[in-house]
Amino acid sequence: MIPLLTGIDRDHGLRSGLTGYLAAVSAAVGVGEESCTVDLGAPASGYIALDVRLRRHPGRDMALVWDERHGWAFAMETHSGEDLLVLAYLGGELVPGPSRVRGFVAAIRSAGGAAGEPVPPDLRGDRGALLDRLRHHRRPPWGRYLSRAG
Repeated sequence: MIPLLTGIDRDHGLRSGLTGYLAAVSAAVGVGEESCTVDLGAPASGYIALDVRLRRHPGRDMALVWDERHGWAFAMETHSGEDLLVLAYLGGELVPGPSRVRGFVAAIRSAGGAAGEPVPPDLRGDRGALLDRLRHHRRPPWGRYLSRAG
């Protein structure tokens, strides 16, 4: 017997859903897709470089990071190239709508930065549930793009 859904199928579903979701969120926060990266490892994660400076940290670059355990976080780049410093977690749900993420960024910008210690929420579930949440963000297969161009 051959299973109907293979690991390759799941990886493709995760890749197309997560890249589509990051594209939607990056557009909502006002940056292009070139600002995004995806890592399909365990845990799956994404990164969006922001065109944002905070009053409390004027010389630092900011980013949004997402992973399948904690959801979205607002983070600050370090000067030493070490891991990002998380300033705040959005919490609530693993795959919130892009407008909710935009509101999260706007609130941090208006406050000039997050105060207090960030506490990572535990939002993880199984990969099947994540795939379901990302399903409506999936990008069409390459063939659809190629057929339009031809």
